[in-house]
Amino acid sequence: MDDFYSICSATVRGCVDSIKGIAVVFYLDREMNKKLSSRSSRSQSTSNERLNQTGAPSTVRRSGINKEATKREEESKVWVRVLQCGGLNGGVFWASMVIFEYGILPVLKQLLTFMLSNESGFGMSVWGWMQPFLSLIFQMIWVLPLFLLTKIVNSLWFQDIADSAYKFRKGRPQLIPSISKLFADTLFSLIVQGLFLAQSMLVSLLPISYVGSILCFVHMSLLYSLYSFEYKWCNMGWELHKRLTYIEYNWPYFVGFGVPLAIVTQLPNSYIVSGCVFSILFPLFILSGNEATPVSTTNQYPLKLFSPVVAISNTLFSRTIQVQRAPSSTPSHPTQPSKKAK
Repeated sequence: MDDFYSICSATVRGCVDSIKGIAVVFYLDREMNKKLSSRSSRSQSTSNERLNQTGAPSTVRRSGINKEATKREEESKVWVRVLQCGGLNGGVFWASMVIFEYGILPVLKQLLTFMLSNESGFGMSVWGWMQPFLSLIFQMIWVLPLFLLTKIVNSLWFQDIADSAYKFRKGRPQLIPSISKLFADTLFSLIVQGLFLAQSMLVSLLPISYVGSILCFVHMSLLYSLYSFEYKWCNMGWELHKRLTYIEYNWPYFVGFGVPLAIVTQLPNSYIVSGCVFSILFPLFILSGNEATPVSTTNQYPLKLFSPVVAISNTLFSRTIQVQRAPSSTPSHPTQPSKKAK
């Protein structure tokens, strides 16, 4: 009974933390600017004292002040980046699809019906094959390129938001020291996340009533929690195995943390619209993850949902390494043919 209560309490705490941390965006920049202004004023007063003692010209002082102002502008980007994510994904991408679907297509249908009003039934038959063709052209020329572009831009903005928030709360990031390890960890993390997403789709196909849907929802909640906390944990120097183990042993909190984002992204019927909703709201959950302190439960039932995809990823990596090492095991120079006896 105590384990059940701790699981429910940690789940509720995770859900509350994911929503409560969203309020950070409204005061983080203000606190950051206040902190930077106090720091710059102290450094400015110190530099003025030194300049007065050395007798340096005033242009040097102004250049020092300009450097501090530039540094302040560079570090305080959280609110701007959040607005940019919302504007790009909601104001440009999502809005363009809505305008095409509910604005341009109905107008073209009315024009075609008006032009072919004398032909009974011919206008509707023409529109029957014309509408899918126009939708396909729109998807290929506009939606797909913009979708790929927003993915790239969003990843850069997400990283900028996470780094700014982490520097303000924790200080300088403690990344993985080796560049090769950092690259391997990032690549391995992408493979694990992709396989885990595929695993969530597979469990949703279970024929047992509601079991598949519940398991898929739990998978997505954990995956969104991993997305939200991964920026913070990477800045703390945690490698992937440590991040996944921490989630598996404290799964009640992380399931609750990912519930709000999992709910709102499953409401749209379109995958692309769901991606727009995710990209609009995800910066807020990055800030929530940066502010949150996960509840470490003492239950003895870790939810090892990441273990299958980690095992598959390890197998793929080990085979790739073996294939790469196999050619190097062959002799680098061919053996010289023996001379024929005269």
